[in-house]
Amino acid sequence: MANHRNNKPRKDREPKEFDEKVISISRVSKKTKGGNKVGFSVLMVVGDKKGQVGVGLGKASDVVGAIKKGIKKAKKKLITVPLDGTTIPFAIKVKKGAGRVMLKPAPKGSGVIAGGPVRAVVEAAGIRDISSKIMGSENQSSSVYATFEALIQITKLVNIKNIKLRSIAQTEAEEKKKLEELQEKAKKAAKASKAEKTEKKEVQTKAEVKPAPKKKVVAKKPAVKKSAAKKEAPKKVVKKVATKKTEKK
Repeated sequence: MANHRNNKPRKDREPKEFDEKVISISRVSKKTKGGNKVGFSVLMVVGDKKGQVGVGLGKASDVVGAIKKGIKKAKKKLITVPLDGTTIPFAIKVKKGAGRVMLKPAPKGSGVIAGGPVRAVVEAAGIRDISSKIMGSENQSSSVYATFEALIQITKLVNIKNIKLRSIAQTEAEEKKKLEELQEKAKKAAKASKAEKTEKKEVQTKAEVKPAPKKKVVAKKPAVKKSAAKKEAPKKVVKKVATKKTEKK
């Protein structure tokens, strides 16, 4: 017998609206008259990575049922986190129960600097650049609730003080403009360098092609022809002067 299940066309899976993350799964046992009653509690974080995030704890006799209940509770407790571009607008410290968390805005490109539980909540909310520190208990559930409380307080303060924030779309548009300006500057610089190189080459070629400078021809004075028969210099007449001795004779 051929299996008819394999012949059925599979439905295309639709992309999930929310990103679901399991933070912790704990096994709980309860003593009753009939015996030990075993159950599971799952802490879930749900977010759309566009500013909405929620935290929920689901309890059931099996893990799958607990996860479903946790997702439902988290979707009921969704909050919209105000984002200043890709980070939070200001720094904040929060203590909730045993958990204590510090969140700080970070410059663009630094990424999410956070531990496991804080990272799960922050990434689900859509925060791309942030620095954080867990200062209280190391329990994952307590730190998750503390970060969620910190985001709630940020939303309250932003609404009370009417702080103006930039959306992710605005920051992306600003980045595109900056990139275009940088590209135009680079193109202009490249064109200018090419023009300089061509000018230098033209000057060099002209210098090579230039004819050698003509030597100045100096008109020589006509040489005076000496006569073949040189004029004889007049002979000096030597007169013999008679000495006194000859006169006495």
